[in-house]
Amino acid sequence: QVQLVESGGGLVQTGGSLRLSCAASGSILGIKTWNWYRQAPGKQRELVATITSGGITNYADSVKGRFTISRDNAKNTAYLQMNSLIPEDTAVYYCNLVVYDGSTRRMYWGQGTQVTVSS
Repeated sequence: QVQLVESGGGLVQTGGSLRLSCAASGSILGIKTWNWYRQAPGKQRELVATITSGGITNYADSVKGRFTISRDNAKNTAYLQMNSLIPEDTAVYYCNLVVYDGSTRRMYWGQGTQVTVSS
């Protein structure tokens, strides 16, 4: 089984930056799409950023121009660079990996990492 381990969360002031990492511990066979989600207290989980196997990215409007998703296929690791952070970014951030192998689709989740942005 694939295990996703997240790191890089923490406390930062408004305007600061953080870089989240999500490392897959097992072998991954297939076409991979990485996603970052976040869930703020009392709110539903929302999709923040996506990167496809071809490197195409998509972002939520609320983070465009501030966040950058990337991945290193050799390391089986995805990243979320978070700049110009604001208190509204405070949430638990979850890494998500979707793997397509033929007609089979599998999904894996990280354990979540807390990001807190102070005003």
